[in-house]
Amino acid sequence: MQWLKTKTIEQALADSDEPGRQLQRTLGVFDLMILGLAVAVGAGIFSVGARAAGSFAGPAVIFSFILAAATCALAIMCYAEFASTVPVTGSAYTYTYLTLGEGLAWIIGWNLLLEMISAAAVLAKYWGIYLSAVFSTAGLDIAQTIQIGGFSLNWGPFFIVAVFTALLIAGTQVSAKVNNVFTVIKLLITVFVIVVGFTYMNTDNFAPFVPASQPPVLAHGVTGDLWGQPMLAWLFGAAPSQYGWLGVVSGASLVFFAFLGFDVVATSAEEVKDPQRTLPRGILGGLALVTVLYILVTLALTGMVPYTELAKAENPSLATAFIAVGAGWAAQVISVGVLIGMTTVVMVLLMGSSRVLLALCRDGLLPRSWGVTSATRKTPVRLQLIVGAVVAVLAGFTKVELLEEMINIGTLSAFVMVSIGVLVLRKKRPQATGGYRVPFVPVLPVLSALLCTYLMLNLTTLTWVRFLGWMALGVVIYMVYGMRYSRLAQASKK
Repeated sequence: MQWLKTKTIEQALADSDEPGRQLQRTLGVFDLMILGLAVAVGAGIFSVGARAAGSFAGPAVIFSFILAAATCALAIMCYAEFASTVPVTGSAYTYTYLTLGEGLAWIIGWNLLLEMISAAAVLAKYWGIYLSAVFSTAGLDIAQTIQIGGFSLNWGPFFIVAVFTALLIAGTQVSAKVNNVFTVIKLLITVFVIVVGFTYMNTDNFAPFVPASQPPVLAHGVTGDLWGQPMLAWLFGAAPSQYGWLGVVSGASLVFFAFLGFDVVATSAEEVKDPQRTLPRGILGGLALVTVLYILVTLALTGMVPYTELAKAENPSLATAFIAVGAGWAAQVISVGVLIGMTTVVMVLLMGSSRVLLALCRDGLLPRSWGVTSATRKTPVRLQLIVGAVVAVLAGFTKVELLEEMINIGTLSAFVMVSIGVLVLRKKRPQATGGYRVPFVPVLPVLSALLCTYLMLNLTTLTWVRFLGWMALGVVIYMVYGMRYSRLAQASKK
């Protein structure tokens, strides 16, 4: 059955060396760590923690971050084993193809595209909004939109997507150097936020640390109706609630957004020097640094103001806390930090999207003519232009921010498949060796899959309905095109 056919490791490595479809190995450990920091330390560190504290967990949002980080770490260990064993592009899609079959691989690839393109569009949209905020603080009144025919265009997202699409086409090393500079700047701003935030800390704000559970209040996506409650609560008929330990878990499902990106780093496996050693060190080292930064920022945030103040704000963020304690000047610095933070995230997501598409095209699940790389720059020019155009249109013309939770569910579904895939890989190819192997198999991969599934079930029912609709569309495309034209299907006909 075509759906269950798998590729071998040797086939995957051979496909990566196919003339005209090759990528160049230029990235080292530092580049990978910075790449992880670039995509994870973005708008999330400045806003998502405040939203989770105000709407779900209170000061216990620290536990939400720890739970999300632990879940991410378990999944990333599985990614590291795959990436060092099979250092080719495609991330979870490629790993699923090697272990669980073509059909599931296509679905995971389809979900990765949902995650990365939606995230790039959402963050590009917010980049334009924060750009206007920075202009306003500088006393400049520049409109966010321009009229083109009968349409209103947000020009900021178009600008940032165009710039980084051009940089990514120019070469991975060129874009990496630009990324490194921006990432160092935003890390300095993050450290500044932590230091200044601790000077305004009032330990009384930590009580109660875990607020008592209560009926939900309509705020920041927390509602008592069918569509606004967690899927798990709806399945078991639990009364909708806010705060308490269930709120901590719901907060973890939300702040998981702040850890997105480490799976994107795995898509660069084919562009990494000495991948058996470099990939595990770069990915896991970056995750450790990000986790420490998030915990320190969260401590500063919840220590500065009561969580109830964050709950009252329409769009709670770190800036909300600084303004509440009379440090508006720091809020201006944060606005610049958010802008710089999102800049690098958009770039990495644009790169990751094109690499997943390249893997799909190599395998014939999408037209192979799209997946050609530049003879001189070794970058997928056509795919990068396609991704840039789609992201720019979504961010510039649509209310793409309505799909924020779709980013989380797409990532978590990929994490589940990769965690299961490690078990299959160990069974099918016990002799396969890479630079890193997940310890305590099968316990840690199973725990990773269960935690990711649990977090998925704590997303809203509306998110699940949208996600199932997206997967149904993916199945139709696979049955109409991919199942017939994949390289495995073509090879079986000969």
